[in-house]
Amino acid sequence: MREGWEPWPVPTAARYRQAGLWAGRTVGDLLRELAASHGGRTALVDGAARWTYADLDVIADRVCAGFAARGVRHGDRVLVQLPNRAEFVHLWLGLARLGAVPVHAMPGHRLAEIRALLSTAEPVAYVVAERVGRVNLRGLAEQACAGLDRPPLLVIVGAHADGSGAEVAGRAGSTGGSTVEGPGRASDVMGWPALLDEGERAGPPARPVVGGRAPTSDDLVALLLSGGTTGTPKLVPRTHDDYLLAARSAAEVCGFGTDTVYLVVLPVGFNFAFSSPGVLGTLVAGGTVVLARDPSPTTTLRLVERERATAVALTPPLVPYWLDEFAISRPDLSSLRLLQVGGARIPDDLAARAEATLGVPVQQVYGMAEGLVCYTQPDDPAELRHTTQGRPMSPADEIVVADEDDRPVPPGEVGELLTRGPCTLRGYYRAEAHNRFAFTADGLLRTGDLVRQLPSGHLQVVGRVKDQVNKGGEKIAAVEVEEHLRAYPHVVDAALVAAPDPKWGECPVAFLVCDGPPPTARDVAAFLRERGLAAYKAPERVRVVDALPLTAVGKVDKRSLAATASAPEATMTALPETPAASVARGWADR
Repeated sequence: MREGWEPWPVPTAARYRQAGLWAGRTVGDLLRELAASHGGRTALVDGAARWTYADLDVIADRVCAGFAARGVRHGDRVLVQLPNRAEFVHLWLGLARLGAVPVHAMPGHRLAEIRALLSTAEPVAYVVAERVGRVNLRGLAEQACAGLDRPPLLVIVGAHADGSGAEVAGRAGSTGGSTVEGPGRASDVMGWPALLDEGERAGPPARPVVGGRAPTSDDLVALLLSGGTTGTPKLVPRTHDDYLLAARSAAEVCGFGTDTVYLVVLPVGFNFAFSSPGVLGTLVAGGTVVLARDPSPTTTLRLVERERATAVALTPPLVPYWLDEFAISRPDLSSLRLLQVGGARIPDDLAARAEATLGVPVQQVYGMAEGLVCYTQPDDPAELRHTTQGRPMSPADEIVVADEDDRPVPPGEVGELLTRGPCTLRGYYRAEAHNRFAFTADGLLRTGDLVRQLPSGHLQVVGRVKDQVNKGGEKIAAVEVEEHLRAYPHVVDAALVAAPDPKWGECPVAFLVCDGPPPTARDVAAFLRERGLAAYKAPERVRVVDALPLTAVGKVDKRSLAATASAPEATMTALPETPAASVARGWADR
């Protein structure tokens, strides 16, 4: 085992390299090649600002040198909490060149999630937006880091890094930033422009970077968030080899090339938006990435028209809003060739209606940060496009549909999806106890998803073994929320289950056992928000019961609870409808 993570077995890795699946290149090397072959082509668009491939190569050097000047070294982790803006891409490429590892947090994460990530990843730096909407992310970052024995360097991205009209000024002598005092040691703070200035003064980084070593293709390139089912976020280690294979394979399967213009509507740190094919796959193919800072259908449909976007990815709950807006504004979508829908299963009839209304093929995408990604194809029969979640993108992806004892089920029957392959992790980061039951004895990942495989090889996702709620692509770990619910006054016990929802696919419903006045859903939402939990995790309905039902072995019978979660009940209180802009991971003012 390497520091905190499990690499592929040596013979397996050698087989992947011999087969040409792993190319032995780093992201930094690839960017140099792209700058040489596509130097003058537009690579990235953010509002009125545009960057060529040559520009990205220069900026990656500056970011790399700037962090190296601050003592960040090969293998160090850097927590990243940024919305859709160019700095995310600049930062990611620069860290890849340095050999430091970005840890993808979502803009919608709050104190509980950030503290868990700080504890697990132990980052030496934390790059965060000043604000997202009405949310003060810098204040959240300062609060999360207060009291840490080794607080990370805070790098603030925003129009005014200190929130007062001027970039954070350098302290006389050394740090180039201000200081945030907490109960423990202080955190250094600096603005993003100041970091770039330091990198420019230092000049292009040497190979190897002084004090460290140059990254190699089997090093970590990112730590992604799993949708997991436990109370703390699980981190997914991705290497240069496997992540570039994922991006390249996805680009090939989806037909991306130099003429591709990919519009990023979902949060850029979401694996679906970043590498399926997403940002990374578009860059690998030599195309153009367009970032949508505002995810509203009005704005994004206009961006399709203005930038002549050819591909876009949405989650299922966003699709009806796109259809409604299209009917009103009638934008020119003649450039659009592919509408990807993933993060959750899209209803069959909605997939068919989207194709008919927009005149664009819908590509269903089923995948996970852990590695496996499946796609339908535009030339698949309509029945498969609308009712399945596709086939694995690589012939080297191994899948088994298994029963509770990990034995393959008969063809066409439902079972849990097990998988391994050249893009699928062999162990979560710093999670040895979890890894013991997350993988089979022969290294297959237990996805927790219940699927049926058709004779064509296409998968139909029919449910989950995992104890979580999938609200429009948001994975809500029941255990985490239940722990907080039990801290509410007069709540003796709690269980969170998924209820069917016509708009979001599923919504969380809380069953509470109380010894005093029961809370409403509004009360619970406010309580969880005060405890630092992201707002999308709050139950939309609350039901009070005398006791939680138990199975024969004494576990809470959640299947029984789920069966009654949607039944009318006077004690069940509904929350207001979630705005469309908060559907995707990290959006809006949660």
